[in-house]
Amino acid sequence: MNTSVSELPGIKLFDLKGRAAIITGGSKGLGQAMAAGLASAGANVMLVSRTLDEGQIAADEISKIYGVKAIAFQADVVKEDQTIAMAKAAIEAFGRIDILINSAGINIRGAIDELTLADFQKVMDINVTGTWLCCRAVTPYMKAAKSGSIINLASTLGLVGLANRTPYTSSKGAVVQMTRALGLEFAPFNINVNAICPGPFLTEMNLPIADTEEGKKFIVGATALGRWGELKEIQGAAIFLASDASNYMVGSMVTVDGGWTAR
Repeated sequence: MNTSVSELPGIKLFDLKGRAAIITGGSKGLGQAMAAGLASAGANVMLVSRTLDEGQIAADEISKIYGVKAIAFQADVVKEDQTIAMAKAAIEAFGRIDILINSAGINIRGAIDELTLADFQKVMDINVTGTWLCCRAVTPYMKAAKSGSIINLASTLGLVGLANRTPYTSSKGAVVQMTRALGLEFAPFNINVNAICPGPFLTEMNLPIADTEEGKKFIVGATALGRWGELKEIQGAAIFLASDASNYMVGSMVTVDGGWTAR
């Protein structure tokens, strides 16, 4: 099949100018990095966190650097009323919701007989229930607009196992399946649902094991690149999945892991 250059307008595929994004867990770590990435492509962003001051500092910095509208919103993603208020606030601020990135999450490590039921439930509540509630909160607006991009933060540990991680691996496995199911459910409404599966990024969550034997052997030593990921290295995948460049992707998992799962 011959296609002319005029039929391949790739120059604007990654342009997010005028679009509005909600990023949960947006005040730090991968969430903040992805918010900055979307802003660099022109998107206005709402950074959602449980601490308003942290979110406001991050939002002010993004606005100053990229010249977009960046605001902070305080919400606990496991509280249904707060996720509904989050979506309404985004509509009030931007007039639209084009992108949702579910980046809020926690990790509690330990052998199963050392963990409590409360530990397990806390991880599942934030990583799974929180993701589900935020997806549901934006659904009416994206369905009405007949467009949108939802990006869930799964993990390489939602694809492969690791000892002493039952809460986290269970939760991220659930996010993988949620992404696939919602991708099928939302496709008729022109809403793309996909997930990023980060590997070993040196976030606050991973600092406790950064210099341990476990970190060196099972994380850094297991990657093809032989190092932790830098926060900025998550941005390309986020921009891609938020943009028109990924329009034909439904329920896909994009691994960004330095080759960890390739081995």
